[in-house]
Amino acid sequence: MSTLVERAETADGYRARRTLPLRVELLRQLKRRRTLVMGAILAALPFVLVAAFAIGGTPGGRSNQITLMDTATASGANFAAVNLFVSAGFLLVIPVALFCGDTIASEASWSSLRYLLAAPVPRARLLWSKLTVALGLSLAAMVLLPIVALVAGTAAYGWGPLEIPTGGALSAGTAAQRLLVVVAYIFVSQLVTAGLAFWLSTKTDAPLGAVGGAVGLTIVGNVLDAVTALGHWRDFLPAHWQFAWADAVQPQLEWSGMIQGAAISVTYALVLFALAFRGFRRKDIVS
Repeated sequence: MSTLVERAETADGYRARRTLPLRVELLRQLKRRRTLVMGAILAALPFVLVAAFAIGGTPGGRSNQITLMDTATASGANFAAVNLFVSAGFLLVIPVALFCGDTIASEASWSSLRYLLAAPVPRARLLWSKLTVALGLSLAAMVLLPIVALVAGTAAYGWGPLEIPTGGALSAGTAAQRLLVVVAYIFVSQLVTAGLAFWLSTKTDAPLGAVGGAVGLTIVGNVLDAVTALGHWRDFLPAHWQFAWADAVQPQLEWSGMIQGAAISVTYALVLFALAFRGFRRKDIVS
């Protein structure tokens, strides 16, 4: 009897898993102006740095200490690593917060969210499609930056090994593999920001509030990590491990810091994603 009732309430041919296909959502997001602007900013950064080094001259060590920034013009690989170094702390936070925080809240601000759910697109399906595309675009942004930097750096400074500030060098092939590890870790470390932005996006109809809230809370985490009085409590802050990827650009790859950082980030992210799904499932959609 219950089967007959379900069939009566569901149109013939309707399949919940076929609603809001990923390719449709991806095309929608790719066509948006904020996606194009964000991509243009990330692609332009390496050229801005090339121009800065051309104007200011080759970077040199200070106080007899050589840092990664001082090796920026040694090769294309070094230049790509420096671009990731200057961007990981803040710039790469922006696309993650933007793509994940704008995704649900923007539909609500356009008053199109209730029409999507009335299509009908199941709420869980809607969130999964939105989240998958948002994370995919965030990863694409993180891949775009080092690729453009590697091309621009190779054209400006030549193709060669990645010189390590502490001494030694990594061959070009090994350097490319290590940069992949760096990008993967940065993406995982930014899952906390993604979780914050996505959760806030399900709570508000204002996209700017979700994006700004995620960025603001990420900054608060960085500030707390700078408070040395917190001692070992800082180990539980995702920000404490955000530069653990530096262990990947050493002669001997060290995983311990990145494993701890990834575990902290994934744990926080899973909790935030679960809160987003749980809250949205019970939310009264009026916009």
